[in-house]
Amino acid sequence: MDKVNLKLDDREYVILPREEYDRLAGLAKAADLPPMPKADKDGNFPAAEYGRASLARKIIRGRAELGMTQRELAKRAGIAFEHLNRIERGHVTPSVATAEKIERALRAASKRNGA
Repeated sequence: MDKVNLKLDDREYVILPREEYDRLAGLAKAADLPPMPKADKDGNFPAAEYGRASLARKIIRGRAELGMTQRELAKRAGIAFEHLNRIERGHVTPSVATAEKIERALRAASKRNGA
């Protein structure tokens, strides 16, 4: 990646390509991930909640790494934006078919980006 270092008023700045900035900004937004459920007194996690949160986090990270918006991923996956939003918030468990559509869309975008 090409970048330029610049110093103004004793402060150092980095200039980088827009695509890289967008990718990094997406990763920063992905830091606001849905919370993992709390373990019970025996240290066990509720399976459905844990699965939803884990999948949501994986999708968000993958999408952010590629610099994609939710709308873009939903369109590429052929699902409704609102449905992807609920999945990413950990509110619903996607069907296997829907999870596979999302995975294929992320994989195809990754190949196009050379990742």
